Amino acid sequence: MRYFIELSYNGKNYHGWQIQPDAISVQEKLNNALSTIFQEKIEVVGAGRTDSGVHASQMFAHFDIEKELKKEVVFRINSILPNDIAVSQVFLVNNEKHARFDASSRSYEYKIWLGRNPFLLDFSWQIHSQKPNLDLMNKAAKLLLEYTDFQTFSKVKTEVYTFNCDITEAYWIQNKNELIFHISANRFLRNMVRAIVGTLLDVGLGKISIEDFEQIIESKNRANAGLSVPAKGLFLTHIKY
Repeated sequence: MRYFIELSYNGKNYHGWQIQPDAISVQEKLNNALSTIFQEKIEVVGAGRTDSGVHASQMFAHFDIEKELKKEVVFRINSILPNDIAVSQVFLVNNEKHARFDASSRSYEYKIWLGRNPFLLDFSWQIHSQKPNLDLMNKAAKLLLEYTDFQTFSKVKTEVYTFNCDITEAYWIQNKNELIFHISANRFLRNMVRAIVGTLLDVGLGKISIEDFEQIIESKNRANAGLSVPAKGLFLTHIKY
């Protein structure tokens, strides 16, 4: 039988979602917890990957087990997991359902705090100097919907079969001192959102024009794009099936 598991996590203490040989990952912690509870080897398959230090307010994964699980399994899993990972539900699905391949879209948010806030140090990138122009950043972000090839914003030396992504929304909002960038797509490249945010900030701070931003996309050259902003401000927020 196949089960889906919905969880969230604070990525500060993890080297991303995916298991790595010499680093602690969220996937490893979840595998260990499930294997301990069910007294057999359990390996979960995630809906995607988050980089080191990136958070998730919603992540899905699936695993297979030949027994019917009861509602209290959520409590049992959470009692073993570290406090920075939390499972919200576990539910039975069709055996063909796949957490990664059946996901039709994924959404991320990037959070910037204008000024200093000691309570948000682990969950936002704090800018203490110039305030970026939100209107310009939104005009530039809108251009992303006109393109499909985002090699410019991909981490170099990454093994992917295509750099094409279908971005369906990309926009900034402001709530007092907080700037939040929303972006949704069918898939994302490694480091893509953080590179996009860094380049959009260059537009907002007057370092490049909107025309420059468009030329940077078309160049397909990561060296032309802006910096990769810190991981701590990035959240995987929604996965659609």
